[in-house]
Formats: sequence, C-alpha cells, structure tokens
Amino acid sequence: MTQLSPRRTGRRIRVEGAPPPSTVPAGMVGGRYTPLTDAEILQIHELVLQLLADLGLSQITSGLEARAVAAGCRVDEHGRLRFPRALVEDVIARTRRKFTLHGIDPLHDIEIGGRRVHTGTGGAAPTIMDFETGRYRESTVADLYDIARLVDRLDNIHWYHRSIVARDAKTILDLDMNTTYACLSGTTKSIAVSYTDGASVRAVQPMLDAVAGGEGKHRERPFCTAVCCHVVPPMRFATESCDALEAAVLAGMPILLVSAGQAGATAPAALAGAVAQACAEVLAGLILCNIIDPDCRGIFAAWPFVSDLRTGAMSGGSGEQALLSAACAQMANFYDLPNSVPAGMTDSKLPDAQSGGEKGYTVSLAAQAGATMIHECAGMQGSLMGTTFEGYVIDNDLLGAILRTVKGIEVSADTVNFEVIRDTVMGVGHYLGHAQTFARMKTDYVYPEIADRRSISEWQDAGARDARDAARDRVRKILADHYPRHIGEDVDTAIRAGYNIILPRERMRAGNGIW
Repeated sequence: MTQLSPRRTGRRIRVEGAPPPSTVPAGMVGGRYTPLTDAEILQIHELVLQLLADLGLSQITSGLEARAVAAGCRVDEHGRLRFPRALVEDVIARTRRKFTLHGIDPLHDIEIGGRRVHTGTGGAAPTIMDFETGRYRESTVADLYDIARLVDRLDNIHWYHRSIVARDAKTILDLDMNTTYACLSGTTKSIAVSYTDGASVRAVQPMLDAVAGGEGKHRERPFCTAVCCHVVPPMRFATESCDALEAAVLAGMPILLVSAGQAGATAPAALAGAVAQACAEVLAGLILCNIIDPDCRGIFAAWPFVSDLRTGAMSGGSGEQALLSAACAQMANFYDLPNSVPAGMTDSKLPDAQSGGEKGYTVSLAAQAGATMIHECAGMQGSLMGTTFEGYVIDNDLLGAILRTVKGIEVSADTVNFEVIRDTVMGVGHYLGHAQTFARMKTDYVYPEIADRRSISEWQDAGARDARDAARDRVRKILADHYPRHIGEDVDTAIRAGYNIILPRERMRAGNGIW
C-alpha cells in the first residue's frame, strides 16, 4: 500500500519586525525513514481493528459510554466497550488531518499534520538537577517558570509541554492551576498541561481566557493543549483522565491522546505488538473525541515505552525505543493523522556523551519517520525522572542539526550548476568569495551555539571547557535577563485574585537574586 503524500510544508505566521526565517523552520516534511514495510503496516492495522472490535477497552465512564453506544459501539458481557470496524475506519477517514497549534504569540503558530516535523518538550519529572549544587532535588513551580523562560529563547524547541511536576503544590487543583500559570507566564509559545480531571480543565478556562483577551477568546485561538493519558494499558480507560478528555474537547482545546504502555510490562514485549496495542488505545480515545465533537483537534500520541527486560526498568534511550517511536510515527502517517511520539528520553542522569548519543539516534529516527510532534526531546534525563537546565540548551543545538537532516539536500538549477564549478576551477580556484557560497551559508547551513568547532589548540587556550560548561553560561544569561511581560499587570492581578498562585511576583522580575 502506497504511503499517503504530505499536503504541504508547515508554516510559521510571521509578524512585522520578526527575525529572518531560520535555516530549519518548524514544520519541514519528514518520512524518509520507514522501519515498517507496507505489508507490515497492514498486518499491524488489522490487529488494531481486531483489538478494538473483538476485545475493546474496559472501565469507560458512564457519560462517555452513553455517547459511544449511541454512535454504534457496544458494551459486551464483560463490560468492555467494543468499537465496530466500520466506526473506526469512518473516524479515521473524517477526523482532522491538520490544524494550527497556536502559540500565545502568533509568531509561534505551527501547522501540524502531513509529516511536518516539530520538536518540543514533555515529561513529568519529579526531580530537577539544582543549578548550583549539581544534586537532584524535588522540582517546583519556580522551576517550571524558569524552564519556560529558557524554552522561550531556544528556536528549535517549538512548544512548551510542562516537563516537571511541581512538588510544592499542595492540592491537585493547585498543581494544575500553578502549572498552567507558570507555563503561560514564562513563554509565548504554545503550551501543554496534563490536567488531572475535568474539574481542573473547567477551572482553568477563565485563566486561559484572561490571557487570550477575554471570555471565550481561548476557544477562538487555543494555545493550551490538554494532555490526556486516557488509558491505563493494557486496554483499559483511565476514569479521571477520560473525564478531563471530555471537558477539554467541550472547551475546544487541542487534545494530546497518550497511550504509554511499557513493552514487556503493560504492553507486549514484541515491538510490533506494542505498536498495535498503542495504536488501538489511542484510536479509542480519538473516536471518543470525535463522538463529542467531530471537529476536535485530536493528536494521535502512541507512546509505547521500553523495559530493560533484565530488570523491568524503563529504558528510554534504547535502540528499541527509537524503533518503537519511529514505527508509531509511520502508523500515524498511514492513518494521515496529526501525531506525537516520544524521543530523547535518555537513561543518562547528566547531559553527557551517553545522553547525546541516545538522544541523537532516538530523535533522528522519529524525525526521519515524519513524526508531526516529537515530545520529551529536550532537557529530560534519567528515563524521564529528572531534568537539567543545561540539557535544554545543549539539546536545542542537537535538534537544530537533526532538523537540518530532515530538510535534506536541495537539487535545483542553482545547486547543480556547471557554470559555478567551471568559473571557479578556471578562475581563483576556490569558492570562498563566490556569490553562491555567500547566499548558501545563510540558507543551507546550521550553526550551533554550544557545540565547539574551534581547533584543539584554540579550545585549549580558551580554557578547555566542555559543552555543559558552555551551556551553563547560556542558561545564566537567559534566566538573568529574560522575564517575559506578555501578560499585563492587570490580567496577572486578576488571575492571582482568582487562583492560589504559589509563584511570588518578585520571583518573576530581574534582579531577584536567584539568577
């Protein structure tokens, strides 16, 4: 079966006075890497349909069960919700193929779908490496805000999905509201938050509207995605997350529909089986979203993780993880659905050689497979259990290089040009001063901020510093100076009056003594 073709490249809505386009803009088309053959895709798809029709999922909420049954599903004698093949195929055929994922600032709008590749954060790390002591500690709301400010200045990180869990929030509602506030305040890029339940989704709407400009404004241009782990693998719905899913769809929010089974534990050890189960679980959520609102913004997030089968521990930096994520991207592209996969979840605790290697091959395979959104690919350490400030800066460099490989090689009249070579060979004998060289150095080449390209002697004479040291300087500079002010003082005051905001205003100003 021939793979579906991408419709067109991604775009970034530009505003007057914006910087020139990047060599590697958001939304370049991937899909050159195909770990599954067409026949293998069809085999997996057949198992997906069989799982949904003949096994189904248990523990559906009563409200969603009523909606699903009215749409043609049935509940069997074991209480499992089954999805007829015709309904599954109909939803796949009619669901949205692409939509704009809005930034708080339109400059950061991205169009997802059609193998357009984007890279961003994600995760739920309970710990962060303290910037001063180098020891891991519990993460806080202030850390969420600082990471958001950092991401706001890193061009190859296209959105901010909260990457840590604020351990200083005392209640579930406080956690969800403060997470949203910290993300909104620290960046003008699109944000994403994992809401615990429908009550949190409903409670946050006035905050989102206030930042958007008034009641109902966020629905018109939603810049906050609800992350819904709507299943507890294998093949069970998660009650509270399904409640959040329903509330988020009704609020008009984009929905990241996540299935995160672990191969060998909560998903089959066979990689193809893990892909099939994840696809079935995500499609079950997408069907529910479409039953609620046929125009919903659903993102197909099949995220099967890998276990080290010797110990049962997660192995986010493994070659098997790279294959799983690439294969899930390929399946999503077979369905022609906006999608997300995880990559860059190194097992290393530091942004070191192990980290760079594991992030390099896992993110590269996902990008080359044409994943619409690659989550968790910046800053994460220790199989998603920790994060480091330096990691975001180092990974931003890495992502730029990977996105350059997605862009590929331009073959055109200008790049395959006999006259350019002839005139140089018969003239000065080098291309350094040629007009093509000057033009192409701006459009064809990516220049890293952290990676060191000096000679060994120059590097030694400058202090022989490693990438982590250089990244620390960049972190300090950004976090000392960059305090976004896109939320007005009056709006911030109103938000603080309506919610228990933990982050002090004084912490959100330069010269606060922290950085």
